[in-house]
Amino acid sequence: MTAAEPVIVIGAGASGLAAADALSRRGLPVVVLEKEAHVAGPWRHRHQRLSLNTHRAFSSLPGLPYPPGTPAFPSREQVIAYLERYVGERGLTVEFGFEVAGIERDGTGWTLRSTDRRQRHAGHVVFATGHDKVPWTPDWPGAAGFPGRIVHAADFGRREDYAGRRVLVVGAGNSGFDVLNHLSDGTAEKIWLSVRQGPSLLPKRIGHVAVHRFAGFMDILPTAVTDLAIAATQRAVLGDLRRFGVPKAPHGGATRLRDEQIAIPVDDGAVAAMRAGKIGIVAPLARFDGDRAILADGGALDADVVIAATGYRTGLETLLGGLGVLDEATGRPLASGGQPTGQKGLWFTGMKPTIMGHFHSATVEGRALAAAIAAENKGVGGT
Repeated sequence: MTAAEPVIVIGAGASGLAAADALSRRGLPVVVLEKEAHVAGPWRHRHQRLSLNTHRAFSSLPGLPYPPGTPAFPSREQVIAYLERYVGERGLTVEFGFEVAGIERDGTGWTLRSTDRRQRHAGHVVFATGHDKVPWTPDWPGAAGFPGRIVHAADFGRREDYAGRRVLVVGAGNSGFDVLNHLSDGTAEKIWLSVRQGPSLLPKRIGHVAVHRFAGFMDILPTAVTDLAIAATQRAVLGDLRRFGVPKAPHGGATRLRDEQIAIPVDDGAVAAMRAGKIGIVAPLARFDGDRAILADGGALDADVVIAATGYRTGLETLLGGLGVLDEATGRPLASGGQPTGQKGLWFTGMKPTIMGHFHSATVEGRALAAAIAAENKGVGGT
């Protein structure tokens, strides 16, 4: 058996790179394993119009700001370029083309096995593969016989692909409103939004001011107070969405973020399109009957395209399902950052959304993780 490496991080996204940087700053040798041939794999696989909903001030990693002239909400291409630059300027070691197919305990450490049967050994393994790794689409009855397109929001593609189409968007969460914001210019012939639970929605901007600028202040408030602040902002800027048929959110936005890990969606044109009658609100999608989408209230729609904005899974169950480190219902890790998982040397980072955004939480969790691993490896690195 080859010698064990001190730390292996799996995943070369923002969380994996932030963790590797924090570990290396403590003098702990670390290598990042990435199944793709490049960093920022999830960003490369999402649609081209995607951009951050978090302000650039909270969307960089330690030691490297965005270049001058970067817009308030960096685009997909700008995020990819930033992460590529981060690896080089921070001197991180990333090994591409290693897709983990198995992990098992080997004495005091772990053995990782790739899909092509290579093996790596490490004292500590950090999973930074993300809470939104695998797009999830419900198995709607009759979907196989639907002659139109059923596509997940992650594969939205180009706005022009929906020109003249009748589009049903299923889900009023973060990805659902991302889709609606892109389609709100009237490209599609007709748009329906199928809603099961109403959202706690924030505008992307108030005038020329980015609302996410206030995230740092909202993050330190008690959850109940943040719920009230979000609800008040939504009502004052966007109005009462119930007048369009959107049901009231079952809980406050900050509460759902904390308890259900449901990110707060952002409006950037969708509500104006509702106001103009371009987006109709309908009941939850129940099934398909030939070329018709059947709703829970018995209504039927003749949609050409159904976009499933129905969330993501971690995809970790097949690797880690028997170790007691995942929530059985959701597949999400029970602990993240520097929190112990109950399995010595096994860690997670970047596995839940926060009000500050993914990049900020990647930095915070990366530092906590590095401190925890350094504490278990006294004498290996610095302070």
